Amino acid sequence: MDLIAALQTSLAQLVGPSAIFYALLAIGLNLHFGYTGLLNFGQIGFALLGGYGVGIMSVKYDLPLWAGSIIGVVAAGVLALVLGLPTLRLRADYLAIVTIAASEILRLIFRSTSTDSVTGSTNGLFGYADGFYSLSPFDNGKQYSFLGIKFQGSDLWSMVIGWILVALLCLFVFLLVRSPWGRVLKAVREDEDAARSVGKNAYFYKMQALVLGGCIGGLAGVFNALQTQSINPDFYSTAQTFFAYGALILGGAATVFGPVLGAMLFWFLLSIPDVLLRQATSGDNPILDLSQQQVGAIRYVLLGLAIALMMVFRPQGILGNKREVQLDAK
Repeated sequence: MDLIAALQTSLAQLVGPSAIFYALLAIGLNLHFGYTGLLNFGQIGFALLGGYGVGIMSVKYDLPLWAGSIIGVVAAGVLALVLGLPTLRLRADYLAIVTIAASEILRLIFRSTSTDSVTGSTNGLFGYADGFYSLSPFDNGKQYSFLGIKFQGSDLWSMVIGWILVALLCLFVFLLVRSPWGRVLKAVREDEDAARSVGKNAYFYKMQALVLGGCIGGLAGVFNALQTQSINPDFYSTAQTFFAYGALILGGAATVFGPVLGAMLFWFLLSIPDVLLRQATSGDNPILDLSQQQVGAIRYVLLGLAIALMMVFRPQGILGNKREVQLDAK
């Protein structure tokens, strides 16, 4: 087995576009779950609106990409507002139920044949990102190599923009959580009744956090739509939200850089066994007698075990503080 090739492929995933997308999703979830104690199980629904905001506005209405991006992020914020209004005064599990249901309903609506003229139904939308890649200083069709790690020019451009976006959002979150607003969020997470007793409107602060995290989720969808140059509703499944939660758990909730580190490790740990198992099952005399479908399933099993062990021995994640994840979820 070629360990060097496996490591090179995994390092490409460590900093690649997928890690950026899930880092953005996890940053939004971190505002919800890590800093405010909100159980949002439908983060991918916000990303869906962000992505389709770009695609629909560009393909169907011939608007520039920047306008579609703004519309997508605003639509994600409006969805968060609509979902939060009836649920944030209730127990934490109501928000979890409503968000996961809303994200699945949106996915089914956008893949429905009745919306084909707008969303492209199961075929999705494509051919709208030329303006984004025309700004690239790289040759989009050329392959670049760094220490044996290979990237397409188009991927390099999306990675540059994506990591700049992640860095700016980390700075934004850093400043937010160290402001009086951020300290109130933590107070609400720790003990909502105590926060109310000193005159803080917990509902108002939770709503702000939900909308802000939803907008960041929409921004993740915008990035993914531009990077992949296509949108398909079946990609926006509930599993993607739980992948983002896995990244958040790995890196550490209620930390600024935890979601980013977690997303990078998530794809690195997912890629290593995948490449090694595919090497072990290929050739005329394979080491393991496994189908490609079984390999795909086993890599998730191994990653799930790693996250389970993390929850047992270090529930706060790599960068987290154990006290920060002891929530008062009522």
